[in-house]
Amino acid sequence: MTEKEKRDAGLPYNAGSDPELLADVKRAKDLCHRYNQLSAMDFDAQREILGQLLGKTGERFCFYPPFICDYGYNIELGEDFFANHGVTILDGGKVRFGDHVLVGPGCQFLTACHPVDAAERARWLVYHKPITVGDNVWFGAGVIVMPGVTIGNRSVIGAGSIVTKDIPSDVVAAGNPCRVLRPITEDDQIL
Repeated sequence: MTEKEKRDAGLPYNAGSDPELLADVKRAKDLCHRYNQLSAMDFDAQREILGQLLGKTGERFCFYPPFICDYGYNIELGEDFFANHGVTILDGGKVRFGDHVLVGPGCQFLTACHPVDAAERARWLVYHKPITVGDNVWFGAGVIVMPGVTIGNRSVIGAGSIVTKDIPSDVVAAGNPCRVLRPITEDDQIL
């Protein structure tokens, strides 16, 4: 089994020892670098590079630069996806976003895990747990979503939160660690 096959099976692997994985990372880093050098308003060139980089997109999507990812092809965007400046997605594992997702500046989505055992860590082992985000989710600035988390539809994650566990649908959640504060109700409508 290659290191890439181990990665895709969710097993521990050594990313630095597999030529195919190293080539995939180099390709993604080169595309991210090109993307981040573009004018912030050059939407056509941005769309072209993101089309080469990302695994799946809807018709309408936007990342304000800078944007950083590991592979790109493990990122799936629903329709009407928006990410503000400085978003990082470490996508050794799948990261799936539903439709109408808003991501504030400086957010991070991290699928990578390292062994707790020091001897295993010294072997440069890593494994991944996927992240799944439902439809109509809003992430405030600086949110960090940890490996293996699922966030339900229509929820709001408050700025600066560190999301370590699943968040259900239709709630406002915030904190470190992130926890449900309250349900979203009709009182939250502003019009």
